[in-house]
Amino acid sequence: MGMTMTQKILAAHAGLKSVQAGQLIEADLDLVLGNDITSPVAIHEIEKMKTDGVFHKDKIALVMDHFIPNKDIKSAQHCKCVREFACKHDITNYFDVGEMGIEHALLPEKGLTVAGDVIIGADSHTCTYGALGAFSTGVGSTDMAAGMATGKAWFKVPSAIKFNLTGKPGKWIGGKDIILHIIGMIGVDGALYKSMEFVGDGIKYLSMDDRFTIANMAIEGGGKNGIFPVDEICEAYMKEHSTRPYKVYQADEDAVYDEEYTIDLSTLKPTVAFPHLPENTKTIDEAGDIKIDQVVIGSCTNGRLNDLRIAGEILKGKKVKKGLRVIVIPATQKVYLDAMEEGLLKTFIEAGAIVSTPTCGPCLGGYMGILAEGERCVSTTNRNFVGRMGHVDSEIYLASPAVAAASAITGKISSPEEV
Repeated sequence: MGMTMTQKILAAHAGLKSVQAGQLIEADLDLVLGNDITSPVAIHEIEKMKTDGVFHKDKIALVMDHFIPNKDIKSAQHCKCVREFACKHDITNYFDVGEMGIEHALLPEKGLTVAGDVIIGADSHTCTYGALGAFSTGVGSTDMAAGMATGKAWFKVPSAIKFNLTGKPGKWIGGKDIILHIIGMIGVDGALYKSMEFVGDGIKYLSMDDRFTIANMAIEGGGKNGIFPVDEICEAYMKEHSTRPYKVYQADEDAVYDEEYTIDLSTLKPTVAFPHLPENTKTIDEAGDIKIDQVVIGSCTNGRLNDLRIAGEILKGKKVKKGLRVIVIPATQKVYLDAMEEGLLKTFIEAGAIVSTPTCGPCLGGYMGILAEGERCVSTTNRNFVGRMGHVDSEIYLASPAVAAASAITGKISSPEEV
């Protein structure tokens, strides 16, 4: 029986010739990731183990991104805990104020994730790195602690769903529209503990930023991970950003998939997820007249440079609707600098938006954009659960940077074609 991309990577890291869905394995890890919320719990657990240090100081990444710069005493204490741990164990890849970024945008940019890796992170959107042909998945803080101590983790080998992407998407169709369409189609539990494997001739039209967005939200369809094959676009990205060797794994022709879907990207329309689940999707022409109070453009899903370029193209020379709050958050310091040099930050500020230092803040209802009772937000983030960005009676509409920027101008959910 043939293996999928994910199964081949896991087999190699478990030292096995082959694995099959449902099999329990122990695999070697290439990277263990934690942030300022999840790392303190892991650190307290690793201290209980009385281990002699960490398994490899270069293969742990600690990124302070959720409440940075610290929003209160508790968040400051959390960061202090992680900072002291990183110093004690001489952790190479510790990122704090001044060099941090949103973790899932920062690590590929820094070249810490490449094709063929096995990566765990104490954050559910660790599945982002599947865009590079790696197996990456979110775990709990105790699994993170075990990973930091031993360099290993156990997995149940996932079965897979194949998504065959064909055709060329339209001008304003990006990775966010594609993954929202898929989640709307299969539901938030449609790929529960399965590998979502994206293939097809349509992939060549998707930038790496598009692919990161799609892989990032695999978890929102219930997936254990999302993964793309490695092509010339992916290889060019890795060669630009990393000096690490990488290994390309391709699915066998007789690999077994639980389900297969074909999606013609040329037929897709801008797509929005209505409250209160990512599966509650509507195309822009089905949205109706939904007035909004706030727009957030950023996050580990859509805070990369191409995302800001798209928003800037729409906002340039225009004004944010009076009374509307628009928050733009570049995902990393490099994205911030590149956007500044391209004049994008000037475009946003002149339009009436604010530009924040990199942070996850508003996505999880932490800070930098909390919603009050009854308020509605169009956001390029990845979750729109009840109370996710603030009050339990607020509403979040997930959308692409193009739809978010257009909506910022009109004050209601709008297509980029309308502005």
